[in-house]
Amino acid sequence: MKDRSPRGSSAAACTPAQIAASTLSRYRDLVDDWDAFVAALGRPLAPCIWANPTRISVAELVALLAEEGIAAEPLTALPGALRLAPEARTGQHWWYCAGLAHAQELVSQLPVRLLDLAPGQRVLDMCAAPGGKTAQIAFALGNRGTLIANDLSTHRIKALQGNLDRLGVVNVSTTCKDASNWPLRGGQFDRILLDAPCSSEGTLRRNPSLLGRLGPENAARLAPKQRLLLEKAVHLLRPGGRLVYSTCTFAPEENELVLDAVLAAAGEGLRLLPAALPGIRCAPGLTEWQGQALDPRLAGCMRIWPHHNDSGGFFIAVLEKPADVAERHRAAPPAPPVDGAEEIAPWLEGVASRYGLPEDIWSRYRVHRQTKRGLHLSAADHCPPRAPRPEASGLFFHRTNVRPPKPTTAGALVLGREASAHRLDLDAEQRDRYLRRETFTPHPEQLAAGAYGQVVASYRGHVLGMAVVHRSGVVESLFPSRWSGCTATSGGQPAAASPQPPAGASSSHH
Repeated sequence: MKDRSPRGSSAAACTPAQIAASTLSRYRDLVDDWDAFVAALGRPLAPCIWANPTRISVAELVALLAEEGIAAEPLTALPGALRLAPEARTGQHWWYCAGLAHAQELVSQLPVRLLDLAPGQRVLDMCAAPGGKTAQIAFALGNRGTLIANDLSTHRIKALQGNLDRLGVVNVSTTCKDASNWPLRGGQFDRILLDAPCSSEGTLRRNPSLLGRLGPENAARLAPKQRLLLEKAVHLLRPGGRLVYSTCTFAPEENELVLDAVLAAAGEGLRLLPAALPGIRCAPGLTEWQGQALDPRLAGCMRIWPHHNDSGGFFIAVLEKPADVAERHRAAPPAPPVDGAEEIAPWLEGVASRYGLPEDIWSRYRVHRQTKRGLHLSAADHCPPRAPRPEASGLFFHRTNVRPPKPTTAGALVLGREASAHRLDLDAEQRDRYLRRETFTPHPEQLAAGAYGQVVASYRGHVLGMAVVHRSGVVESLFPSRWSGCTATSGGQPAAASPQPPAGASSSHH
C-alpha cells in the first residue's frame, strides 16, 4: 500500500501508552496478543530489500553488503528478499543507485506473491505508484509481455517511472487515470493487482505521526471508493483470471466489508480463494464485525498484524473469476505498429557501433519514438494499451534532441552491461564522486584506451550511468540530479554540494 502521509516523527516517539489510548483500541478484541501488538508499533521498522534478478543474485548481493559492513538477513518466506538493520538507509548506497536492489517493506511484497504470475499473462496494476509491486510483477513476467501500471496522480506516475527506469523494467506501459473509470474497450486481463488507497493504519511503524489523525470516519470515507475500484477490477478480469485486493490498514470497513458487498453482488461470478504464504504468520479474515454477519469465506483472507512477522500491517484477499462465466470476451488490442523504422535505424546503428553492443541487441526490444526528445525501449512482445493512452511505454533510453545524442541513465543501466567499447570502470572514490555529480581526474591507465567523449561509467562491472571524458583530462558525471537520493558516500554520510560542470559541458541529464 502506498504511503501518502507526512514524514518526520521517529518511531520511538510513538509510545505504547499513546498507542493504547488511540482509536486503534477498537481492534483490541481482534488482536490475538494486544501487548505484543502495542510493543511492535513502538519499535522502529527494519527496511527490507530484494535483489534485482536481471542484474545480481541474492548471494552476490549479500556478499556485496557484507563488504560494506551491512548485515542482511535472508527472508526464507520471500526468496530474493533481505531484512537490514533498522538504521540502514538503502537509498544512500551505490548498489541502490545502480538498480541492483529495491527497498520494499516485507508485507508490501506479499500481494504480488499471491498473483500466481507466469510469463505471457496480461497484467494490470490498478493503483501502482510508487512502483515496487509493479517491478515485482514485471520481473515475475520475465521482463517481457504486457504489464499496465496505472495511477491517478501524474506526480506519482513520475516517481513510479523513476523506479522502473532505475531497475531496468521494459515491459510496462504507464497510464494516469482514475482506475474506477478504466475503459472496458482496453481489454481484459489475466491478472489484476488492486492495492487500494486506504487509511494506512498499517504503516504506523514508519509514520507514527498518523496516529492522531486516524479513526473510523476515515474508513467510512474511503470504503465507497474502494468498492468502486474492486467492482471495476472484477469487470476487467478475464474469465479464469485472478485478482488480488490488498490494503495496509486494519479497518474492516475497508477490507472485509468491501469484499462482502462485492462478493454478494457478483454471486457465482466471483470466487474468494484461501490466501496463505509459507513462512508468513497471519490471522484469518473477519466473518463478523460489530454485529454484522459477513460472508464466511472471508476467513480465507490474510490479516497481518505488525507483531506477527515484525512488519507493518496488511490485509490481502485473493479472488478468481470462474472460467465458465458467461460474458462477452474482450480481447486485448493488438500492438500498434512501430512507425518511423527508417528514421530510427541510424540512431540504433550509431549507439551499437559506439559502445560495441551485440549485433542482435535490437531484436530483443521494441524501439519507438514516443516523443521528439528521443527513443523509447520496451520488450519486443510488449503491447501498449490503445485505451487509455499511455503516459509512457517502456523506458526512455536514447536522447536524440541534443548534440551529440546520448543514452539516458536508464538506457545505460539496461544496455551498458553489454557494451564492449567506451566504458570507464571507476574505483570506489571515483564512484562516490560520480554519484555526487562531481568532476574528477581519471587515472592514466583509465585513459589508455583513448575513450573520450561519452562513456558508460561502471563500478566493478556494475553500470552506474553515463559520463563524459573531456580532452582537458577530467571526467564529468551525467548522473541525473532527479536521482539525487543516491548522492551519499558508500558509508551513508550526506554528500557535499556538487560543483558546477566545466564550461561548455552538457548540463542536460536524464
